[in-house]
Amino acid sequence: MKLLIASDLHGSAYYARKLVERYSLEKPEKLLFLGDLLYHGPRNDLPKDYAPKEVIPLLNLFKNEILCVRGNCDAEVEEMVLEFPTQAEYALVYVDGLVFYLTHGHIYHEKNPLPMSEGAIFFNGHTHVPAVREHREEGYVYMNPGSLAIPKEGSHPSYMIYEDGVFTWKDVETGEAYMTYEYHKN
Repeated sequence: MKLLIASDLHGSAYYARKLVERYSLEKPEKLLFLGDLLYHGPRNDLPKDYAPKEVIPLLNLFKNEILCVRGNCDAEVEEMVLEFPTQAEYALVYVDGLVFYLTHGHIYHEKNPLPMSEGAIFFNGHTHVPAVREHREEGYVYMNPGSLAIPKEGSHPSYMIYEDGVFTWKDVETGEAYMTYEYHKN
């Protein structure tokens, strides 16, 4: 199965259009979205082309393919305009014999993870910094796709692709890969 994993769009119409482009080129079966869809929040600068009303119809294009968890900048009112659920604190996805735990990262994160099964892959956004770290003692791998619209610490505006045990971080503007991780069950 091929998946596109993204986070932290923060209402950027520019990056929402880029996400739609990448989705149509990548042709994944599902989009896993780790929250912070429409609003930028009080701590972030406005992202490029901040226009939540323009983002709504673009995200609704994925209504049948998206699994979304709630970010700290997401609110219940979004479900009045978005045609898919957005308020789950976390989700579990079973793919190719693997268990993915998805959350935004403001409650559950690398230093306060969800209770997980051995060999799990734990995803969150929130920090806006792409990452992969193995937690061998705890028995899981932590991954962050970075931010689509407000990347931090010199990172690219990015998303991830999962396919056949390989995770690839890509620049959403160019589609170029800049980091890869191959998962091996112990």
